[in-house]
Amino acid sequence: MTAILEAKNLRAAYGDRPVIFGIDLVVPQGGIVALLGANGAGKTTTLRALLAQTRTWGEITYQGQRINGASTQDLVRMGMVMVPEGRGTFVDFTVEENLRLGAYSRRDGDGIRKDLERVYHYFPVLARRRNQRAGSMSGGEQQMLAIGRALMARPKLLLLDEPSLGLAPLIVQEIFQILTTINREEGVSMLLVEQDAVRALKVASYAYLLETGRVAMEGPAAQLAGSEDVRRAYLGY
Repeated sequence: MTAILEAKNLRAAYGDRPVIFGIDLVVPQGGIVALLGANGAGKTTTLRALLAQTRTWGEITYQGQRINGASTQDLVRMGMVMVPEGRGTFVDFTVEENLRLGAYSRRDGDGIRKDLERVYHYFPVLARRRNQRAGSMSGGEQQMLAIGRALMARPKLLLLDEPSLGLAPLIVQEIFQILTTINREEGVSMLLVEQDAVRALKVASYAYLLETGRVAMEGPAAQLAGSEDVRRAYLGY
């Protein structure tokens, strides 16, 4: 299968402190790949490195084009969009104002209006609250808003950082159902950082397990879910 994103010998650092040590990673076109590991394993740093948000070395290829040296803004325009941990919503803005900020670099008014309706289709609660201040919404609703805002940029690849963090199980289930629907209906590829390894391995086709900035294990998600070592170390049973 064709890769939308490929990293070879990816290394990253904060200042003089190395964090990622030579990761090889592939996200297939239209696929969902999970990036798992304990706190401090380097999952978020990997996403930041791919999106040019930290010092990075190695080769990164997106849609067949080497993107080393591209800015974060350039990558977003090319279709690489992150949904950050903590959601990053603008709490004093309304739902619709937040969504429109996701399309800040676009000038196609008709397309933006159509994409607003598309987001409201996936997240009906946002349609009902389009004029509500984002800061007054629940954590789950704000996570939906963060994903919706990312969709307004018309992503080809979504980088999702801990979308289940701090949310009730039923809300997490709803969000993951919507993500898999977006992947299936629109072909949006996804790289999913997630501490809920059980749920991530159910929706992903392939997974990488990070330990202290290195890939400790990788393989088809179903195969890793069935591994006794993985179950004991990451799945808790």
